Amino acid sequence: MILDLAANLDFYRNLGIEGRYAKAVDFLKSHDLNSLENGRYEIDGENVYANVMEYDTVPWEEASYEAHKHYTDIQYIIQGCEVMTYAPADRLTVSVPYNEGKDVMKFDNSVGGLRVAVHAGEYMIFNPWDGHKPKAADGAPAHVKKIVVKIKED
Repeated sequence: MILDLAANLDFYRNLGIEGRYAKAVDFLKSHDLNSLENGRYEIDGENVYANVMEYDTVPWEEASYEAHKHYTDIQYIIQGCEVMTYAPADRLTVSVPYNEGKDVMKFDNSVGGLRVAVHAGEYMIFNPWDGHKPKAADGAPAHVKKIVVKIKED
């Protein structure tokens, strides 16, 4: 798990395999993120792609932990603020078994985890072994626009 600012994206350029992080960083830096419409953006086929979404945050107890087996997430807040929570996936209790097609498994909320308020221009990077819970409100529910860049790790 990593928390950082947009100004530091280049630091992560050389992570991973086959230049995939560099492609993710280039996409984030070369687009006006505020003007992107909701939906999926192809960057490098199934190796690197982005999903832009908007939603209203929910109370922490209503948000869900998740983890992936094949993809790292860069969860970048474009507008608004949400609380993202981190806990090692191996310390969480599975509530919805792994879905191969969606590369996701869900966990219950029995672990408090590390909670971080992530604001516009900030992001968290969650690797496959990182349980993470996005979409939680920082106080009162608020509207968020976010881009999640998915980077295949195998």
